[in-house]
Amino acid sequence: MHQPVFHVLDRAECEALLTSQHVGRLAFSFRDRVDIEPMHYVYSDGHIYGRTQYGTKLNVLAHHPWIAFEVDEITALFEWRSVVVHGRIEFPNPDGSPQNVERFEQAVARFRTLVPTAFTADDPTPARELAFVIAVQEITGRAATIGGTD
Repeated sequence: MHQPVFHVLDRAECEALLTSQHVGRLAFSFRDRVDIEPMHYVYSDGHIYGRTQYGTKLNVLAHHPWIAFEVDEITALFEWRSVVVHGRIEFPNPDGSPQNVERFEQAVARFRTLVPTAFTADDPTPARELAFVIAVQEITGRAATIGGTD
């Protein structure tokens, strides 16, 4: 009988998974409630870049910016890889300080590698006008594969 084999991913494997995928889940909490939302993203140089729109999560994250971000690649019940990132989310202000403007422009440029028309008149999701950046502070990953026979 084939048994699943579970193992820990090293940093390079975690980063490879983050780079190869573009939909992850952002988890955040406020008081006694934890929320999780799917997000499009791009991983580059130790940062996760994405976009969102104004709403409740923004109000929560503005005051409680510590998040977890999960990305999975699943091909079968016991053939999968999963990475969890912990960090702090920031929403650079395009009308703020020179550093904020630069971080906003960098986030937009990185996100446009995924959606070239993002933040333009041809944007397919124009309501998502906020860029975000997550500096990866901690990264862990696990995987499962089908092993040999017993």
